[in-house]
Amino acid sequence: MCRPRGKASSAFVGRRRRVTTPEPADGLRSDLSPVPVIATATITEAGAYRFRLRDPIDLRVSRVGGRSALGFLHELGHLLDHQIFYDRKTRSWASEVHPAFASWRDAAALLEKRVLPGGYSRQRYFQSVHEVWARSYAQTVLLRAEDRALNRRLEKLQSEDDAHIWPAGQFASVAVEVELVFERLGLRQLSLPLAA
Repeated sequence: MCRPRGKASSAFVGRRRRVTTPEPADGLRSDLSPVPVIATATITEAGAYRFRLRDPIDLRVSRVGGRSALGFLHELGHLLDHQIFYDRKTRSWASEVHPAFASWRDAAALLEKRVLPGGYSRQRYFQSVHEVWARSYAQTVLLRAEDRALNRRLEKLQSEDDAHIWPAGQFASVAVEVELVFERLGLRQLSLPLAA
């Protein structure tokens, strides 16, 4: 995956034809088309995943505020969630209904409810299943990254008690469940062996 740079980059992601299709053993298993990643200067949000029905439009990530890595990974989590499964009638995404996410949903339900400033509707959105998935996906990638700068960024956010990140001890079992989602789907996302 590429990091957002300049006006637009591409993250080579999209939807799988069938999870059970045998694929080569090396690399990410996918039939995803490129999705533009656009760097913005917005201060109202760290990023956005834009789509129309089943089709992704782009990922937008703000380069303002020092949260571009977290914002990119969060929006990538939304894209993966939406592309793994989307029901047009109910507008449900994979994190909410797909069986491969069931154990993750159980583990995530035990996480502390983090609170952001704002009203009821903002809190409701922040605690929604697809939002908790995107945050836990981003935190898992930061945690498992073989990039010390990303690891330090996560540690800094945790030390600041950032509302978008859970404490390390509380999150460990959820990180394993995030990894297992991709294992159950037959997708390879992380190069490291599953943490115990």
